[in-house]
Amino acid sequence: MKLKNLVSKRYKETPADCQIASQALMMRGGYIKPVGNGIYTLFPVTKRITSKIEKIIREEMNRIDGQELLFPVAMPATLWQESGRFESVGSELLRFKDRSGADMVLGMTHEEASVHFVRDVADSYTQYPFMIYQIQTKFRDEPRCRGGLIRVREFTMKDAYSFHTSQEDLERYYAICYEAYNRIFARAGVKEVVAVASDSGMMGGKVSHEYMLLTPVGEDTIVLCHECDYRANMEAAPCIVTNEAGETAALASVSTPSVKSIEELCAFLNVRADHTCKAVVYQENLTDRYVVAFLRGDLDINETKLRNYLKAEIHPAEITAGSPLCAGFIGPVGISSDVRVVFDASLKGINALVCGANQPDTHMTGLNIARDIGEVEYVDVAKAYDGGICPVCGKPAIYTSRGIEVGNIFQLGTKYTESMGMTYVDQDGSLKNPVMGCYGIGVGRLAASVCEAHRDEYGPIWPISIAPWHVHLCSMRADNEEVAAVSQRIYDELTAKGVEVLWDDRPVSAGVMFADADLFGVPVRVIVSPKGLKNGTIEISTRDKSMQERKPVEEAVEFVYNFVVDELAKLECRL
Repeated sequence: MKLKNLVSKRYKETPADCQIASQALMMRGGYIKPVGNGIYTLFPVTKRITSKIEKIIREEMNRIDGQELLFPVAMPATLWQESGRFESVGSELLRFKDRSGADMVLGMTHEEASVHFVRDVADSYTQYPFMIYQIQTKFRDEPRCRGGLIRVREFTMKDAYSFHTSQEDLERYYAICYEAYNRIFARAGVKEVVAVASDSGMMGGKVSHEYMLLTPVGEDTIVLCHECDYRANMEAAPCIVTNEAGETAALASVSTPSVKSIEELCAFLNVRADHTCKAVVYQENLTDRYVVAFLRGDLDINETKLRNYLKAEIHPAEITAGSPLCAGFIGPVGISSDVRVVFDASLKGINALVCGANQPDTHMTGLNIARDIGEVEYVDVAKAYDGGICPVCGKPAIYTSRGIEVGNIFQLGTKYTESMGMTYVDQDGSLKNPVMGCYGIGVGRLAASVCEAHRDEYGPIWPISIAPWHVHLCSMRADNEEVAAVSQRIYDELTAKGVEVLWDDRPVSAGVMFADADLFGVPVRVIVSPKGLKNGTIEISTRDKSMQERKPVEEAVEFVYNFVVDELAKLECRL
């Protein structure tokens, strides 16, 4: 490809409203063009990158016996009504009516479509197990689009669905997919991706993992351990604490005028935050019933854990004048029976807590939950924190990092096959529901995440396995006959060997040519110049500056070819 013929445009200045570096570079470099909120056109250079990601994904899915198909984007609502998700999923699911008035949806995921497809096909145990997958456009009416392709509304995703006759067989195949995903991200050149235990969310199921690219700009918080290999998403990480029981004291009321926050309370009564009882208030979406979660004052609530425990969607409470709660002074003693109360495990074993008294400007000291309230159910609804106890090795070595989710895998069980009436005849003649797993990778998000992880201030540094081209050929003074002739020969010979070359023979300055080359981020750069040719050499370097060589003109093609082949082989790819 000659650069002068490429449909693209690059900019010196960063467009407004870019939130992270990768978004800025992809906008400046002519990779993406906004069409609407969270909707982008991909330039040809980006399509080359995503096509290579898709090729790696296909190779690894086929390697574990996946069968590729293609589901529709638009589906009748009846499929989602069968699973129950037409009503349970929020406004992220785009619902519409067709011209006949029938309810329709745009697919944000395809569990329902996969069950619909195979339930009339796989009706005997002899046909199991199997896995089907697609690489398909999806639409999620995301309210918080950000970071270019990191979080969008329309996106391309690989989603796979496996079907099994037992949980044991699902677990066997789940482990195979787990390793396949590790290979996909390694081959894409992002060693920064790690697998973490996660919350299943609306997908359902009890076991799930997310693949996170660790980066400070990630919107997910990852919990890790300094002492062992424990990794989990904050939403799924247990919060384990050790409490100092302390001395028992009588329950007493104390005046605390205008003291409403934990920080103000600790300063006013000279107590530590870990000996206070914090109240966090929500309301259930369907009923507006108040939910009060009590936890140790130095910890934060984990809303996902709370939702999972309640089995209900919630929102931050609006405490009105007629409500049964006293804002800023809420405590567990004497709280209204109309309120649903949850006790976090962090409160267990503390003999004397400070808490709200459910009266204006009043707190209570000496709260002993076992004595003053009685037997309660303690559950884990707090966020893990730096210095917390690891659930695997038991050491106080927990720390947090940030990450971008680039893939996920779930053990779904029979959530969808049961609700949608999919059965097969088992070996003993009985009808059973197949057990499912699902496995997803966001293609565009992965491309943007790689850009975020592999870049400098001048542009992306694409891994050679997914780079738009292998070699960027720069002809300095292309109007020079010798430069033009040597460049043409290098281009023709490398192309004939299967090496992908972007050739810049435009009549532009060296500064413009190299600035554009940086924005393209092609791994290998070959510079043909009058000065070099005068010495009989070609300059060859890498975008990441790890290699810079001057090779005789007659050796340049073979050197570049061998270098590209070797670099691809390191990522288990080939020309």
